Amino acid sequence: MSAGFGGLVRRDGRMVLDKHRADAEFTLAPVARRFINVNPNTISWLGLIMAAVSGVLLYLSWDYHLLLLFSAIAVIVSGYFDALDGKIAKLAGKCSVKGDYLDHVFDRYADMFMIAAIAISGWCNTTVGLLAVIGVLLTSYMGTQAQAVGAKRLYDGLLGRADRVVLCFLFPIIQGVMCILGYSHIVIGDYMISWLEIMMIYFAVVGNITAIQRGIITWRNLSEAEEKKE
Repeated sequence: MSAGFGGLVRRDGRMVLDKHRADAEFTLAPVARRFINVNPNTISWLGLIMAAVSGVLLYLSWDYHLLLLFSAIAVIVSGYFDALDGKIAKLAGKCSVKGDYLDHVFDRYADMFMIAAIAISGWCNTTVGLLAVIGVLLTSYMGTQAQAVGAKRLYDGLLGRADRVVLCFLFPIIQGVMCILGYSHIVIGDYMISWLEIMMIYFAVVGNITAIQRGIITWRNLSEAEEKKE
C-alpha cells in the first residue's frame, strides 16, 4: 500500500471514505424530503444515465482533455443520485426487495461504464484495465454472494463503492490538471504511465485483494454458523 492511500485505510481494513458514508447525510436528507413524491427508481435511472455519460466522456477525453473535468462532474452527480434514491425510499416508506435489487444491478453497470471506459481508452494499458475491471466486479460479487449463501452482506475490505466513486471523481481532475501543466504521464524507464492508469492499477491490485478478504471473512462466518448448529 502506497503512502498516499495508506492514510485512508482504517485498522479494521475498511477505507475511511466507505466507512463514513453516513457523514454525507446532511447533503441527502433535505433534497430527499423535497423530492419525496418522486419514485426512487426514477432517481436510480438518472444515476445510471449520468454514469453512462461519464463513461463516454472519459473515453473521449484521451482526444479532448477538457472532457476530463466534465467526466468528473458526471461521476459525482451519478454517485449522488445513487445515494439519494435510497434516502428517498426510506423517507417515503418505499423500500423494497425489488428496489434493492435494481440498485445493485445499476451499481454494477455504473462501475463498468466508468472503469471499462478508461480501460479501453488511450489512458490505460489494456491488461491493466482488464485486471481493474475484474477486481471491481469480484469485490462487489463477493459482497453480495455472501448474502446469497446465508451469511451477512459484506462491505468489509480495502475498496468499497464509495471509495471507487470518489477516486473516479478525483483522478480525472488530477489527470486534467497534469495535462495542462505538461505532465500527463509519468515516465518510468521506457514505460509511460498516466495518472488515470495509476488509479486503474490501484483498482486492479486492491480490488482483487478486497475480493479475497471478503471471501475469507464469509468462509469464516459460514464455518462459525455451522459450528453453532452442531
